[in-house]
This record gives sequence, structure tokens and C-alpha cells, in this order.
Amino acid sequence: MSDWLNQVFCEDALSGLARIPDGAVDLILTDPPYNLGKDYGNASDQQTVEEYLRWTEQWIDAALPKLKPNGSLYIFLTWRFSPEIFVMLKQRMTMMNEIIWDRRVPSMGGSVRSYSSVHDTVGFFVGRKDYYFDLDAVRIPYDAETKKARSRSIFIGAKWLEVGYNPKDVWSVSRLHREHPERANHPTQKPLEIIERMVKASCPPGGVVLDLFMGSGTTALAARRCGRQFVGFELNPEYCAIINERLAALETLEALAVAAAPDAPAEPKAKAKPKAKAAVAPKAKSAAPKKKTAAKKTAAKTTATKKAAAPKPAAPKRSRAVKKAPPEEVTI
Repeated sequence: MSDWLNQVFCEDALSGLARIPDGAVDLILTDPPYNLGKDYGNASDQQTVEEYLRWTEQWIDAALPKLKPNGSLYIFLTWRFSPEIFVMLKQRMTMMNEIIWDRRVPSMGGSVRSYSSVHDTVGFFVGRKDYYFDLDAVRIPYDAETKKARSRSIFIGAKWLEVGYNPKDVWSVSRLHREHPERANHPTQKPLEIIERMVKASCPPGGVVLDLFMGSGTTALAARRCGRQFVGFELNPEYCAIINERLAALETLEALAVAAAPDAPAEPKAKAKPKAKAAVAPKAKSAAPKKKTAAKKTAAKTTATKKAAAPKPAAPKRSRAVKKAPPEEVTI
């Protein structure tokens, strides 16, 4: 049974994971509470350090069996707890990258007793060496200036120049400001640009993405937009309502796109009528060239008559010029 697919369950992930069969998920992509005291409508972000780390280990051990052997995991964390949680995951998986998300926070305000924190830490882990990873799906195109600078013959046809370069492990993507059209009513919403990059790179088309802490539902939207399936959990009913609204809006856009698609083939038919008229038009125009040709012939005859009547002094001059040429050649 796959009635759990493409569903966001409004319940605790620790109990809800029992719905998902083991080895059914291609990618775990999740953004758990950072334990910084934020209000998510519950006390999930307000634990002691010991409670938070113990709870993190619980959900990690419950979630990893759902992953396929060649599956991957991305986890958003704060620098405060990433060292401890990375160690937990390193004991169970292989760490491939520590990705730094530069949130592009404006240079104002901040602490006066420490350096301002302007990034999130993301861990990228895999189950085994043959993990799925589609680099070409997430390459960043080179700009025109770079391509022009690499125009020498040794670069012609180079794949890397045409398809773009490998994203680095520092991702500079602006956080979602309140006036951003993508923004939902959630304090720590992640940009679609980041989530979609992870989905495209580490989940095959048609594969399944699991998010244990859906929040505003960005993972579900990214999976849907990228042609993947999803499943997730969210404890707060208000956030569940936001997720449903965002998914419904996306479904509406998809339905409009499908409804507009059948009209596309009709455009060539409308353009076919002028072609039919254009096919008749040359017949009307064909008479005009004949008149012009006749006029040209008459003018040619008149010119020939005048030339015949005129004296021919020019011809001897040309002949003498030709006769003088051989002596010059002999002299040389």
C-alpha cells in the first residue's frame, strides 16, 4: 500500500514514521528545530541541551531505516549543535559535505559581544558509495563574459563550459523577507531555490522525499515542482493548514498550465491562412516582371541602334592599347 505517498500528516514524526515502509525513501531532507527558543506553537524548540540531543538521536534512529541503501540525507542545523549532531550521523552514515548557507543578512544590528551569525549549516550524508547524485541537474551556467574568455579552440565543445560548473559548498541565497512573494507565515522558512537544488541532485525523478519537520511545506512544494513524490510530518495544525494552501495553489497553477496546453497546437492552423493567400499572390505579381522585361528589351534595342549609328573611334584605341602590351612584356 502506498496511501502514505504525497501526504503531509499533522502529527509527531516519531509516531508517524510507522506509516512508511522501511527502505522506501530516496532522500531525507529535513529542517528540525534548532533549539534556539523560537515559538513554533509548541515547546519543540525549548529543550535543555541534553534533552535536545537525546531527542535528535531518537528521530535519526527512527528515520534512517526508511531510507534506501543508496539514499541520502540533508539536515539543516545551527552552528551551536552541528558538531554533536554531525558526530551522531557520522556513526551511521558517510558525510559528503558541510554546506554553508549564507543568508545574506544585511550588515546592521547584531551582537556587540560576538560576531554576527549570518549562516546556517547543512550536512549532506549518504548511505553507501553508489548513492544517487545528478550533478548535471544542478550545475550553474557560466555567464557570457566567462564563455567569451574561454573561446580558444582548446575549449570548443568542452562539456563543462556548456553545462556550467559544480555548485560549491557555500550557497549565497537570500533569506525570505516578509515582503517576498514566496514567504508564508513561518519564522524559519527556507527558500525554494535551496530545497529544489537538493531534490534535483539527490532524488531521482519519481523518487520519494521525506521531511520529518515540514514547517511551511517547502520540501513538499519542491518535490512536486521537480517531479518527485513526498511524505512528511508537521506537529502544528496551523502550519499544516499553510502547507495545504500552498499545495492547493500549486495544483491550481498546474491545472491552468494543462488547460492552456491544448490551445498551443491551434496556433499553426491560424497562421496557415496567410500562407494560402501568399501562395496566390505570386500569380498577380508575375505580370509585372513581364512588363519590366519588355521595357528593358525596348531600351536595349534603342541603345544598340544608337551605338550602331555612332562613329567607332573608340575601337581602334582599344586595339592599339592591346598591341602595345607585348613590347612592354618583352622589355621586362
